[in-house]
Amino acid sequence: MHFDPDGAAKPGSGIFGLPHLIGDARIALLPVPFDATTSYGNGTATGPEAILGASAQVDLFHRRFGRIYERGIHMLEPDDRIARLSAEAREIALPLIEKGGAEPGDEREVARVNLASEEMNAFVYKQAAGLLSMGKSVGLVGGDHSTPFGLIRALAEMHGDIGILQIDAHMDFRDAFEGFQWSHASIMHNVLSKIPGVSRLVQVGIRDFGAGEVEFARSQGSRSAVFYDEAMFEERAAGAAFDGQCKRIIDSLPERVHVSFDIDGLDPSCCPHTGTPVPGGLSFNEATYLLWKLKQSGRKVVGFDLVEVCPGPNADEPEWDANVGARMLYTMCGLL
Repeated sequence: MHFDPDGAAKPGSGIFGLPHLIGDARIALLPVPFDATTSYGNGTATGPEAILGASAQVDLFHRRFGRIYERGIHMLEPDDRIARLSAEAREIALPLIEKGGAEPGDEREVARVNLASEEMNAFVYKQAAGLLSMGKSVGLVGGDHSTPFGLIRALAEMHGDIGILQIDAHMDFRDAFEGFQWSHASIMHNVLSKIPGVSRLVQVGIRDFGAGEVEFARSQGSRSAVFYDEAMFEERAAGAAFDGQCKRIIDSLPERVHVSFDIDGLDPSCCPHTGTPVPGGLSFNEATYLLWKLKQSGRKVVGFDLVEVCPGPNADEPEWDANVGARMLYTMCGLL
């Protein structure tokens, strides 16, 4: 089949308009349409579908990473069972979220939501482990930020010692936020508590957090490093170069790295409909520059997730969030 990388995407083609099947792709993208516990805006479960649609507009030659598509990129079909599970769990969780979290007497509902999240975790782990055993590099496309736990677990088991570069507005160090053990706001608490193969977590863009989360970060000692967004801005305002900040961030990572990219790590002008937008954050160019410097450092990126992309609610509105998400996804494929 003739494929023109400079031509328009063909109807029915795959992610980024590519013709690759899973057998001839080195990079496998796992969509996980799950957002049961989102605590402000919701709709990130539709993120993978929206990114797939917007990806047809992404030009395939990248100035830094070159012809990323030549490695072969294939996005799997989303599992309808996970989408149904998300919708059912969301219906149970929403009344608890709307009243400020679970209370005594809500144990049955909380258990049902936690069970749905555990089923999603098991699905992601099984899928990721299978793809990794086939020699694929795996990127997860969420869904909310709870979704990559199974992938991170599979990567840590395969490689034995990995670090995580987390780009995010939030620490995600809440313990069972709003009563839910597997909340999107608890992902990194769960990772550090339950996956010993993660030796270091480096957080960038952080600007919205609770005192308890700061204490949890401190309790992790050298296993946790936080680059607060406001502090980084203050350094640049006093004359520091962003390039030097990137070097400090990357120097704090081990040799094998998983990148966990919550789209709300960006300035919300890039992602206005994401579930929990926060003023400040990285520009798109700053984020992609950091990823490029990570690639140049020689570290091995073993996997990634891109989460919390949420399309706008109005069908006649230009699809900006998915457009930004698709372009960030293509850049992240360049890391692999």
